[in-house]
Amino acid sequence: MKLAAVLWDMDGTVVDTEPYWMATEEEIAEAHGGTWTHEDAMQLVGNELIVSGRYIKQKLDLEQSPEEVVEMLLDGVVERVRHSVPWRPGARELLLHLRAAGIPCALVTMSYQRFVDPILEHLPPGTFDVVVTGDQVDRGKPHPEPYLVAADRLGVPVTDCVAIEDSPTGAASAAAAGCTVLVVPHHVPVPPQPGYVYRESLTDLGVAGLVDAVSR
Repeated sequence: MKLAAVLWDMDGTVVDTEPYWMATEEEIAEAHGGTWTHEDAMQLVGNELIVSGRYIKQKLDLEQSPEEVVEMLLDGVVERVRHSVPWRPGARELLLHLRAAGIPCALVTMSYQRFVDPILEHLPPGTFDVVVTGDQVDRGKPHPEPYLVAADRLGVPVTDCVAIEDSPTGAASAAAAGCTVLVVPHHVPVPPQPGYVYRESLTDLGVAGLVDAVSR
């Protein structure tokens, strides 16, 4: 295939911050006298933050608005990221290989900019040519808009892009946009769909290996 660009999900793909989100959700529930289960946490993986905010508000019967719940989530997770960034195996290495090969990369995440910034500080400048965050789009994943925006900003055909995702929501977004989707499942299973290619890890996957994997 022609590899015009690689479009990266962040949570669960570049970094494993899902445990940070889950711990913050539990803290919010405990602080407000509510109950939060693992099943609740799994419902939110890959969602737009405002969708998560609405779910938490309803589940815990909070007085705060969904937007205020989102800010509470971000406060907790950003603090944890500033202390330690939990990279996914092989992600940074593949990013560096792509950068060295001159292949553009975009970060396509439903997290907000103030959460993304501390993570980008730990990567070489220019690692991502474009960053699309959840507060920059009208319709988040699983809608295709985030990936369409990323390809448009890069100036490349979205059908010549590979998206790397770990969740059903994100993979559906990328596929609907027209990307070839490399799925590296992590916290939740991703059922097989046309156009999905699966790999257990990004470890030891260079540029040639990426092209080979999605061309099979």
